[in-house]
Amino acid sequence: MILPLAPLVTVRTRFVLIQTSHAGNVGAAARAMKTMGFDDLVLVAPRWPNVLRREETIQRASGALDVLANARIVETLDEALDGMDHLCATAMTPRDFGPPTRTPREHFSRWLDDGHPSPPQSLPQGIAFLFGSERFGMRNEDVYRCHVCLSIPANPQFGSLNIGAALQVIAYEWRLALGSFPLPGATPHSAPADAAQVAGMLSHLQESLEALGFLDPVAPKKLMPRLNQLFNRASVTQEEVHIVRGIAKAVLQQSARVQKEFQLEVKAPAPAPAPAQAQAQAQAQAQAQAQAQAQAQAAVQAKGQAKAQAIERAASASPAQKLD
Repeated sequence: MILPLAPLVTVRTRFVLIQTSHAGNVGAAARAMKTMGFDDLVLVAPRWPNVLRREETIQRASGALDVLANARIVETLDEALDGMDHLCATAMTPRDFGPPTRTPREHFSRWLDDGHPSPPQSLPQGIAFLFGSERFGMRNEDVYRCHVCLSIPANPQFGSLNIGAALQVIAYEWRLALGSFPLPGATPHSAPADAAQVAGMLSHLQESLEALGFLDPVAPKKLMPRLNQLFNRASVTQEEVHIVRGIAKAVLQQSARVQKEFQLEVKAPAPAPAPAQAQAQAQAQAQAQAQAQAQAQAAVQAKGQAKAQAIERAASASPAQKLD
């Protein structure tokens, strides 16, 4: 793939997998390449002749099918390196003899001038990254023919990466050296609110706080100036002003609704008793009247009995008692 660094500057980038034994690693490598914008993949004598069409390869590629479609299978490393003038081996540990061992970022920085690509004459025309088999890595003779041996700085006690992970790291570092992709555009920010919009929002907010009973308009103290300072520090946008005013509007509407319902309850007459309740009240009244009548009759009878007893005592009194 031709990658532009600057006008008239291009670098061909190729990833070479040597004697890969697991089909899934081929798919993972294709996926890692596509995420960084590369698509030149060459397989040297893989274990499976149909590795590019195997189900595990396709699944691990996770959509990078165009990279698999463009990939080539060759029998020798010489065929895979055709047209490349800068070769980068990969190894977990440095060799005692051979090319210098560097981290990817350290090596790629030699083509950068203050963080920008160097002039075209100092850049390779074609760069190839070589990855050995999962079990044995790269052969020494293959490493010796390379210009550098790239080693990813990993945990020294557990530094073994599978091919897909290692390729992803190196592809990322190379992409940074070439010039990374721009970040996806963010949602445009709302314009900042001006002084008049903030003042209108505060007035609306104050009205809602008074309706809630939170703010006493007779003695507001410093609540509103403090809120004004708060919103100034926040540098609110026009959209945020609309949100606050929407809250204030909802508060005022709810407050008016509650007051209206309260007034209706005060003015409304007492509800007529239900039929069952009216019947119970009538029975209670009739019982009270009957009880009153019975008490009156009992009083009249008691008075008559007292009078009769008095007459009887008078009639039975002796003559002497009468004279006396």
